[in-house]
Amino acid sequence: MAPAAIIDDYPVSAVHDGAALEAISDAVDEINVLKAKAKQAFDAKSKFDSEKDKTQFRQYEVACERVKNFYREQHEKQTVAYNLSARARFYSAARVRPEMTIWEAMEKLNTLIDESDPDTSLSQIQHLLQSAEAIRRDGKPRWMQLTGLIHDLGKLMLFFDGAQGQWDVVGDTFPVGCAFDKRCIYPDTFQANPDAKDPVFGAENGIYHPGCGMQNLMMSWGHDEYLYHVVKDQSTLPAEALAMIRYHSFYPWHKEGAYRQFMAPGDEVLLRAVQAFNPYDLYSKSDDVPSVEELKPYYLELIDEFFPEKKIKW
Repeated sequence: MAPAAIIDDYPVSAVHDGAALEAISDAVDEINVLKAKAKQAFDAKSKFDSEKDKTQFRQYEVACERVKNFYREQHEKQTVAYNLSARARFYSAARVRPEMTIWEAMEKLNTLIDESDPDTSLSQIQHLLQSAEAIRRDGKPRWMQLTGLIHDLGKLMLFFDGAQGQWDVVGDTFPVGCAFDKRCIYPDTFQANPDAKDPVFGAENGIYHPGCGMQNLMMSWGHDEYLYHVVKDQSTLPAEALAMIRYHSFYPWHKEGAYRQFMAPGDEVLLRAVQAFNPYDLYSKSDDVPSVEELKPYYLELIDEFFPEKKIKW
């Protein structure tokens, strides 16, 4: 369904400023916290956040301009051409894919932040453990606990996949190749994207057709999509877990109801799974700091359960 032409002349250098990346990522999360709706789905309502005062997260007006500037760049540059180029780069036979275990990858992600911001109060491993432990305390399945543990490991693309900056790593995601929905955050900033004026890519359904299935949409390239492509063939995680990884930043779909004309039979289950995962992604950052060494044996066993090949190709 996608055109064959690609653009492959993007600069190979990337912005490896971990502190700046995390500042944007956190600001984006704070916006989504404020936009979050009360209803939850998938098995049972989350319990860990029931007593949290969600009004204490940063106010929208404070983060607004910073986040809007980020999205202005992201919405301009996430084109079909760029996404085809990113996927061609990922699957290129010439790309060296480093091999490391999941835990080694978590430690690698820690170095991204530590090298940039040695005074950071919370390491990446601690944040991932916060998400996983919140899911575990609520009695959710082991595969979902592991999903919480690894869901942000796609940020390793800053090391391995020629990321261009922040705009193709973090932020809300959306499909390319069809009209940009008004329910995306800051929808007016898509006007600078050349695809918005394209007679095919700018049409309501674009290169897709209603009911084609969410798996057939080309999602904007970022840490969600990158990690999905890394783990989908290297783990035994169920479809619901893969959906949580791939779509956890797809707020226009799982929060605002956009792009649902593309859903096929079976996608409703995936939607409920992503909605169930969302509070553990947004609200766990305010939990107590977990002890990495105390929890490591449990999660190493959990990783081995779902990743038969110990070394993962990144």
